[in-house]
Amino acid sequence: MRNDVSPTARALRALEILQSRPGTTADELGARLGVSERAARRYVDILREAGIPVESSRGPYGGYRLGRGVRLPPVVFTEAEALGLVMAVLDGQPAAADGDDLVGSALSKVIQALPDGLRRQAAALRHHASAAPDRRASRPDPATTSALVAASAARRRVVLTYRGESGTEWEGEVDPWAVVVRFGRWYLLCHSHRADAIRTYRIDRVRGVRPTDEGFEPPDGLDAVATLEENLGRGWQFTTRVVFDAPPAAVAPWIRPPMGRLEPYGDGCVLLGSTRNPTMYAQEWLATVPIDFRVEGGPELRDAMATLAARFNAAVADEPPTTRVPRPPASRRGDPDEGG
Repeated sequence: MRNDVSPTARALRALEILQSRPGTTADELGARLGVSERAARRYVDILREAGIPVESSRGPYGGYRLGRGVRLPPVVFTEAEALGLVMAVLDGQPAAADGDDLVGSALSKVIQALPDGLRRQAAALRHHASAAPDRRASRPDPATTSALVAASAARRRVVLTYRGESGTEWEGEVDPWAVVVRFGRWYLLCHSHRADAIRTYRIDRVRGVRPTDEGFEPPDGLDAVATLEENLGRGWQFTTRVVFDAPPAAVAPWIRPPMGRLEPYGDGCVLLGSTRNPTMYAQEWLATVPIDFRVEGGPELRDAMATLAARFNAAVADEPPTTRVPRPPASRRGDPDEGG
């Protein structure tokens, strides 16, 4: 906090911190308030003098926490927090600009509760800012998402009812490791007991979640985002093999995890993976890599790259090429529906 903030403002900020982070130590509270540990303890005393029960405990899991039955003041936003919240909502769900949208209705209530001057600013931002919808985004049912997050937090196995892209519906037990949001889509990263393997499922295709009494332990040190992206690049119909005449360190910054696994190969490296859409893989992924490479496999990717190369050659030819309208790709921007 700024040095010119009043003691009252700091005391209210201390109350807010203890409300959101029970177990905060005096040292942590001081760091967040921008004061010494000793001064932080004084602000705790101020709260106690005002009749707010603040409990303290010692030990490795000790710290300050609010006592039971505390009646807290309404949530108060700063100008930057309120406007940042409106921007984040519109960025994540453009339809929230409409008050009839589920999230839009919630945003309306938040804006209505703001002080007059701040309410006008937030309402103007929402009304006049235009957000382009993400055609790839798919919003799952909030109750379904919440059930999966709760099961993940409690480390409880669930039975999923799932409908795949083809319309086939099935049931199976999974260990819900994590919920991951990626490019406007919500995924469940899990261990499928039906397949005895890691799986990624789109949550908007989950038709039911039934908790069980079975527990589970996720892998140690799980990086949910990295694991999901790696899984999205495995098990697809068409294999890929791309050789680069550069060391892995030079190529790696240009390779997205779903493209495959990068390994040393002679004086360069090789990218091994699979795809459901060779055309997308060639023109949206490989074509953006500014390092020389050779596509050695599979045949479908070689054909897609040859077609792309012919297009580029035609773009600088003296004679105009014969126009051919290509068929739209099966998926957009290399974002497969499910992994493995």
